Amino acid sequence: ILGAVLEGVGAGESMIRIAFYWMRRTAGGPAYAAVMSSGLFGTVSGSAVANVVGTGVVTIPMIMRRGFTKSFAGAVEASASSGGQIMPPIMGAAALVMADFAGVGYLTVIVAVLVPAVAYYVSVCTMIYFETKRLGIQPNEEDIANTPVPERQDYLNLLMIFGPLLVIVVLLIRGMSPSGASITALALLFPLSFINPEIRKQPARLIKCLSDGGSTFAGLLMAIAAVSIVISALSATGVPVKFGVLLNSVVTDSLMISLIVAAVGCVILGMGMPTLPAYVTVATIAIPAMQMLGLDTLTAHMFVFMIAVGSAITPPVAIAAYAAATISGGKPIKTSVDASRIGIMIFLIPFMFAYNPMMLSVDQENIQFAWLPWAWLMLKLIVSIPVLSSALIGFDKSKLNIFEIALRISCVVLMFVPDGYWDLVGLGGAVLILLAHRRILGFNSLIKEGGAL
Repeated sequence: ILGAVLEGVGAGESMIRIAFYWMRRTAGGPAYAAVMSSGLFGTVSGSAVANVVGTGVVTIPMIMRRGFTKSFAGAVEASASSGGQIMPPIMGAAALVMADFAGVGYLTVIVAVLVPAVAYYVSVCTMIYFETKRLGIQPNEEDIANTPVPERQDYLNLLMIFGPLLVIVVLLIRGMSPSGASITALALLFPLSFINPEIRKQPARLIKCLSDGGSTFAGLLMAIAAVSIVISALSATGVPVKFGVLLNSVVTDSLMISLIVAAVGCVILGMGMPTLPAYVTVATIAIPAMQMLGLDTLTAHMFVFMIAVGSAITPPVAIAAYAAATISGGKPIKTSVDASRIGIMIFLIPFMFAYNPMMLSVDQENIQFAWLPWAWLMLKLIVSIPVLSSALIGFDKSKLNIFEIALRISCVVLMFVPDGYWDLVGLGGAVLILLAHRRILGFNSLIKEGGAL
């Protein structure tokens, strides 16, 4: 309901205008603006498809005008919108349910998901950066001149976003329940909404917002009710237990293969479903088996939660990517493939913290948070994102060949191997690859200049 009211009072439109204006002089300007606005709006909407439809009608055409392909423009919006569900402080209904399922406070969930969420959005931005380099896109003076300048009212409207979010964070820290904090934020948003002169002219729009929020809630309620029947039927037939036995029988000593099987199950069961019912379905079936493999409760739930969010952009049934393709006019499957490539970190980060649970930044059953190991993980994460992004785009300072791509991906994998000194090998290899790439380019430039002379 809070998301529906925020959308209806005009805060989202102001946020998009400001994001486009701030990013207008960068090469990938509209794409970066889409990531900023979709991430911030997605944290309160809780629905990837609603986010795509709400912000994509503005962002996707402007991304295409900058020179990006239709499928890439739709993919940027779909991946950014889907990630809004893992962006604190609100995230979406699935995160609330996860806190209850995992038996932890909602504030613990917010802290745990913060690093993965920031890493995901940084990776999306680096994908856009390398794509602009590959396509040779430069800021267009005409587009810069035609970008609307935000008015004073647009900045005032941001109070309607950050005011309620600040209230929610403060009340959660002070121990209030998530529902109580959200209701309090909603109570604050109603008087704040009169900052917007459009609301002052038509206060009845607030009633329409509540109606839209109720419709969304009713849709989720029906989806959960239907999923509950399926879960009850599965439980009666013993499928969750058999799935756990299957995971253990695949290979007893390999957590990686077992996690891959669980992730594939998450994606298949989550296809075409909103995140909340997808998470509930998979959590009921897969999490007991994952705990048997040694994962802490919160780590197992976070793994399933992020993969369930990623199912919205995973072909062949990628509902967020299909919604974006409808706006961009691109091919749905191509858009979903590009969205999976751009948003690849939403699938890789769960594997990273499954092996390195310190990444979740909270104490768990079998691990205590410590600053030094956490800082070492952050260093590896910072280096891995541009290395992996450039490999998947196939371009850094120049086009990468197959050998360079494979080498970069291998170094990223080695960085997060928890045993031995493989992470040092991966980190050192990644740094050397980046330096060598730039040195070789510089050497080639000198040769070309010498030939020209």
